[in-house]
Amino acid sequence: MNQIMKNLSVLFFASILSVACQEQATQKTTEKKAEAAKPAAAKPALVGVDMATKTVNIGALNDESGPAAVLGKPFALGKRILAKQINAGSSGILPEGWKINLVERDHGYNPGKSEAAYKEIKDKVLFFGTTFGTPNTLPLRPFLKQDNIVAFPASLSSEMANFEFTPPVGASYVSEAHRALDWALEKAGGADKLKVAIVYDQTDYGKDGHKGLMEAAKFHKVNVVAEQTIAPGQKDFTAVIAALKKAQATHILLTVLPSSTGPILGTAAKMKYMPTWMGNTPSWVDPFFAHPQLPAAVFTNYYWVNSMPFWGEKLPGMDKFLDAFGKYGKEMGRPDFYILVSYLHGLSSMQVLSKAIAANDLSRAGFLKALKSLKGWDADGMIKPQDFTKMPYETTSMTRILKPDFTKKSWTVIADYAEPKAWAKPAADDKAEKPTTH
Repeated sequence: MNQIMKNLSVLFFASILSVACQEQATQKTTEKKAEAAKPAAAKPALVGVDMATKTVNIGALNDESGPAAVLGKPFALGKRILAKQINAGSSGILPEGWKINLVERDHGYNPGKSEAAYKEIKDKVLFFGTTFGTPNTLPLRPFLKQDNIVAFPASLSSEMANFEFTPPVGASYVSEAHRALDWALEKAGGADKLKVAIVYDQTDYGKDGHKGLMEAAKFHKVNVVAEQTIAPGQKDFTAVIAALKKAQATHILLTVLPSSTGPILGTAAKMKYMPTWMGNTPSWVDPFFAHPQLPAAVFTNYYWVNSMPFWGEKLPGMDKFLDAFGKYGKEMGRPDFYILVSYLHGLSSMQVLSKAIAANDLSRAGFLKALKSLKGWDADGMIKPQDFTKMPYETTSMTRILKPDFTKKSWTVIADYAEPKAWAKPAADDKAEKPTTH
């Protein structure tokens, strides 16, 4: 009897186990069918990309008619030369078969027009290869974030590196201002022999240079004897020079556009005032080398502070650029520093685009991801290595001092690349970090 009960018990539990297994198998089958019935996860929509023709639309917001057009026109040419070179094929800049199409607008250095132009073409492009000018780029930041669009700024404002959608190429105006004062102290032989001043635009560009100089002056315990603001396009600088002369300023930082640099130096020469002038990158333009109304003597005491190569400089990648200019650019414009800078600026964005193509993700999110993987790229030795893998973006804080050579229409290196002394790591603390303002 006990054996019969045991056998029944075994059969009972076996039956229950069989039913449970059948139910579990049925559930798994149902789940698989439900999973199979689900639509495949949609890939992000591509904007500004034609996969059939392998063509990528790239936005460009230029200044070809405003107060910075003397810079903006050659800067626009740099991108056009790059586009022609790529589209001719076999450049090695993008994977073979890929082409780019520039969708360009002229904002005339007007922030309102820049915003309007952005909104007009944003749905036609994958990213912006150029947004020209600090005051015309900073107001776009909320829209760039909202639309998930990367915009490579034609600006060295320290604010650009702090925002993931505006990767800069080169040292900031803050870095340049620091380097200028470091060098001025060395040149003068001490703070007691130095009277520092600044002339700066009433724009975000000007404010960035002013910020850098004031930081450096505080670090070096140097008094700034005069701070003169001007407006882009201003014509008369008599009062500005009179104020600088009255303050007996010996070394003056120019955070201005070239349209102001020439008249400022010319006015100072007429008033027999010849201090040392130190210019941020946008204060110079190569046509000064042959300006009919500005004799070379006006630039006797002018020095240029920047982090970029000059035209024809003996660098590993220069021959490639000059070859591209010879083939695709000679008919568009004469040699100009800003053509070169724009071309290098464009190569940076093409490096990111190549990464996105290789990853088979040409969505805007994919482009941003590719940007954030770029580290150590230096344009064949033309610029200091870039690092976009961390925030703030680390381009470089190394700048140098150049002096124009009007005979050769080129430059003499007065002081080689160096970091601002205020940002140098203390010898006893290898973990010290520089400020994120640059």
